[in-house]
Amino acid sequence: MLQSRPMTYPEISPIIFQVGPLAVRWYGVMYLIGFALCYWLLRRRARSSEAWSVKDVEDLIFFGAIGVIAGGRLGYVFLYQLPTFLDDPLYLLRLTQGGMSFHGGLMGVLIAIGWFARTRDRAYFDVADFLVPGAPLGLLFGRIGNFINGELWGKPTTVAWGFDVNGQRLHASQLYEAFLEGLVLFAVLWLFSSRSRPRMAVSGLFLMLYGVFRFIVEFVREPDAHLSYLAFDWVTMGQILSTPMILAGAAMLVIAYRRGQVAGAPL
Repeated sequence: MLQSRPMTYPEISPIIFQVGPLAVRWYGVMYLIGFALCYWLLRRRARSSEAWSVKDVEDLIFFGAIGVIAGGRLGYVFLYQLPTFLDDPLYLLRLTQGGMSFHGGLMGVLIAIGWFARTRDRAYFDVADFLVPGAPLGLLFGRIGNFINGELWGKPTTVAWGFDVNGQRLHASQLYEAFLEGLVLFAVLWLFSSRSRPRMAVSGLFLMLYGVFRFIVEFVREPDAHLSYLAFDWVTMGQILSTPMILAGAAMLVIAYRRGQVAGAPL
């Protein structure tokens, strides 16, 4: 049987344009598109809600963006590049060299949500449940940015939809994540959050599904070269970090439905 030819990687330059030392990169633009779409959708939802104003959405997106960027960079450096940081502490500030961690970004957003909730006298999970349905849009475009950068490729494969990268047919694990953690997760959360549900349920579903999707994709994604597999010749750092998310999300869903607290109820 003749094997089909692999798909051709488009080899897009990661830099859109450059003026002197200032370079505008696709990766950064993808994040901006994700933030903009999240803002637009949450603003539309706020207009049909008595509990949220457009100003609330603007402030929440601002705090959330800071949390994503700061937490994502810190998480990447300390979880994946700690030896490099110890040798060169200024590596933390070299953003042009890339490096963002979802799990670090998540921690940054959790802190940002706490700050917003406290300053607005709102329940923590009312804020989280309102914000997280838009979060997969950032994941969607962030993974497309990874694909454009030609990074985070999957393992060698024989499937017809593999891409030819330097003479090897590889899984486009970035696009798998864009589909599952982006499109699918967004559709599920947006539909689920548009219906009546108890406080904390949306946040729990987000954590659980993201963890499951990430855990699955890690089976076809190449582990970071400097970390490799951490156990049993198949367990990756991504799977280790995603497992607590799955367990915590499932526990939050159970607790949410047992408590039955109405979303948006007074503290």
